[in-house]
Formats: sequence, C-alpha cells, structure tokens
Amino acid sequence: MKISARNTLAGSVSKVTTGAVNAEVELALEGGDKVVAIITNDSVAHLGLKAGMRAYAILKASWVILGKGLDPKKISARNVLRGKVLRVNEGAVNNEVVLKLAGGTEMTAIITRESSHALGLKAGEDADVAFKANNVIVAVD
Repeated sequence: MKISARNTLAGSVSKVTTGAVNAEVELALEGGDKVVAIITNDSVAHLGLKAGMRAYAILKASWVILGKGLDPKKISARNVLRGKVLRVNEGAVNNEVVLKLAGGTEMTAIITRESSHALGLKAGEDADVAFKANNVIVAVD
C-alpha cells in the first residue's frame, strides 16, 4: 500500500469501544504513545479490529496541530502527544515540521510559516502535536 499521508503510526489495538454508530479505537504505538481514533462500527467490522492486532493510525500532515505546553485537559483534540522538533523545512507560505515523539515515533506537521515562527520551533525544542480522533484513519495489513 502506498499513500500520500505523511504520518503512518504503527502499533496495536489496545481497546475497541463500540457505540450506536461509531467506535472508539485505541492504538498503543510502538514506543508507548497512545492514539485514539473514532471510526464507524462498520469500519471496525470490515477491518476485523480486535485488541492485540497490529494496526496503523494514519494522518495527513495538514491535520496535525502543533503547540508548546499543551494541556490535554484544556483542548478539545483527543490526541495530544509530546515530542522534540527534529527539523523545520522552511517554505514561502508553510513550514514542514518533523518531530520525534517521546516514544520514538516521528510525526510531520504542515503549518504556516508565521505560526512556526510564532511558536519558535527549532530543532531540539520541545513541542506537542494535537489531532482530533475523527481525523485518524485506521488501517491494517
């Protein structure tokens, strides 16, 4: 499988909680970080998702929000992960920011150049990534 999304985070399903229409799928990433996805019950069944099976959380880089010192209890995005900036590739309008999460997984975000500069994002700096559970695409082999 080849995809255009920059972030393919490998892990295993740790929990599936079904609701009337949607399910909450929790993935334990390699390295210990956790990602929550909201997908339909039909998608859970189609993918055969069960606790312990290998799965991937997929996110486009433009869906990732960056910040510093984000408090997961004070933001509506379900997923807030800590990391360090590896590099910032400057563009005329947008910057590409690559971070290494605490668990070792790399994530890429595309944010405006202005936002990148306002946050003072530079290699070696601490930063947080945030993204909504509804934006996570779940895939299996």
